Amino acid sequence: MNFNLNESIEILERTPQTLAVFLSNLSSEWVTCNEGQGTWNATEVIEHLIEGERTNWIPRLEFMLQKGESKPFPAFNRFSHIDDSTKMSIEQNLIEFKKIRHENIEKLKSLITSDVQLDLTGVHPEFGPVKVKELISTWVAHDFTHITQITRVMAKRYREDVGPWKGYLGILNKG
Repeated sequence: MNFNLNESIEILERTPQTLAVFLSNLSSEWVTCNEGQGTWNATEVIEHLIEGERTNWIPRLEFMLQKGESKPFPAFNRFSHIDDSTKMSIEQNLIEFKKIRHENIEKLKSLITSDVQLDLTGVHPEFGPVKVKELISTWVAHDFTHITQITRVMAKRYREDVGPWKGYLGILNKG
């Protein structure tokens, strides 16, 4: 197993700045392109990350630490950001994401004070028993997943424009 809390925090701390450097002040075409109906653009991914910060990672961690396996923690609606009627610019969303992520990392550090806590379990509404370290590992992998998604979606804008080089560009041939 490779899990290390401090290494996880290193990635969680960098995700907001990575996305801000990559996405700030781009043409709207870059941050609103998607892969077709029912897929997300970069702006929607950032909104999803914000929603996860508000209602998923830390709330589930707190629930696990308080309730253990006595009852499942609440389900996370992965699509709730789509229905949000208060649309902000991507720059505003990136600022909000950075702020709430910073608050959540500080909360994570205050909640997990012993390695013993990493093996505590809670009950996922779909998967059943899960460990605290699995939740935190998933949080990190979730960041990587959405960074990859954003770059893939944006690269595919030029899928036909690269001509014969398409065969050499793996990002254009996956997904």
